[in-house]
Amino acid sequence: MARAVRATQVEIETAVQALRDGELVAFPTETVYGLGANAQNPAAVRKIFAAKGRPAAHPVIVHLDSPRFLHRWVREVPQAATRLAESFWPGPLTLVMPRAPQVHDVVTGGQDTIAIRVPAHPMAQQLLTAFGGGIAAPSANRYGRLSPTRAEHVREELGDAVRIILDGGECQIGLESTIVSFEGANIRLLRPGSVTAAQIRQVVGEVLIGAAGESPRVPGSSPTHYAPLTPMTIVPAGEIDAQADAASAGGRRIAVLAQRLPLRSHKYVTWINAGRKPESYSRDLYNNLRALDRGGCQRILVQDVPEGERWDAVRDRLLKAATSIAESDDGTTGTRAVLP
Repeated sequence: MARAVRATQVEIETAVQALRDGELVAFPTETVYGLGANAQNPAAVRKIFAAKGRPAAHPVIVHLDSPRFLHRWVREVPQAATRLAESFWPGPLTLVMPRAPQVHDVVTGGQDTIAIRVPAHPMAQQLLTAFGGGIAAPSANRYGRLSPTRAEHVREELGDAVRIILDGGECQIGLESTIVSFEGANIRLLRPGSVTAAQIRQVVGEVLIGAAGESPRVPGSSPTHYAPLTPMTIVPAGEIDAQADAASAGGRRIAVLAQRLPLRSHKYVTWINAGRKPESYSRDLYNNLRALDRGGCQRILVQDVPEGERWDAVRDRLLKAATSIAESDDGTTGTRAVLP
């Protein structure tokens, strides 16, 4: 189990002052590290977009220490949202609700909705309580790349763009939050996470899965996201050894993320066995992909994960990581394939 670290009073006071000065602060949550700015300061929030290379139309999640400040950000709280907040906050659930009139477009991507979360990580709670307001915070990485689950990941990607990085150790969940929106009478799951559709249904009844034409844009909704720099392919579980052999023919270096040990030795293959438990696989996913990405390999092969709701969030992240434009095996440019 990852250890949740608390910050010293001096660290918190320094981070709060940086936020009030319009600077960026990276901080841990139980999901991934966030890149935070004062959500009431549009110029500060724009620094997030500049540091990440994030498109301006993409909304950011506003983090609060509790629902006590919801009235500053939300025009109307649906009854279903109240029930979900009571059940899962603080925790890895983001709720998309009608924005309050004073909320700036830079936070919402110009939409009439706003995404809100109350994180559970003790250091995030320390920071939010001391700041006394909302902190806009997408994941603390370059846009489209692997989210950071350790403080050193933030340093590697963003460097001097961040005034302060609060180090809370490794994130306990390791994948971004579940996102739910409220569209008329419908409740819709827009991004899977560790709070599952079944858990949500137990609280509010029927839940629609996936975005529809009228659904708001939310973080992580791009078809390409969460991707390593190395081209990545998803391989059927029973074919991972054969595909590793074929891809490494001629001495090409290949990386593999699997749920078991290899059946035989592969001379030019770096192999990580991530195990079969969805919780530990999820927690370690981005760190494992980062390790393989740094290995100087020409392709990453990922064993397809099992069916079932407990794997939905992992499957979502892997599919988005394996669908960007990448260099193909013969050196030409093409769409990164996902094998059936």
